[in-house]
Amino acid sequence: MDVTRIGQLPPLPAATPEVGAPKASSFGQVLKDSLSQVNALQREADTAIQGLATGATGTLHDTMLAIQKAELSFKLMMQVRNKIVEAYQEVLRMQV
Repeated sequence: MDVTRIGQLPPLPAATPEVGAPKASSFGQVLKDSLSQVNALQREADTAIQGLATGATGTLHDTMLAIQKAELSFKLMMQVRNKIVEAYQEVLRMQV
């Protein structure tokens, strides 16, 4: 096994962004987008509840699905928030 040839490998090709590939977002932007999605689901659930209560549109089944989607997304957001707070507190406990 010849180990000297490892350093002579050709360089990797430069990564080129593909057409339609999503742009790299900052962590804050990803969180902001996630919060707006959770908010949109909450508003959809509110609209479904109001539509069911007034008898305007929607069925009980659709309303319950909207409520459950909103609840699940909210719970997930809260877990992500808890993990971020835990990580922040751990960084604060680090000694330099």
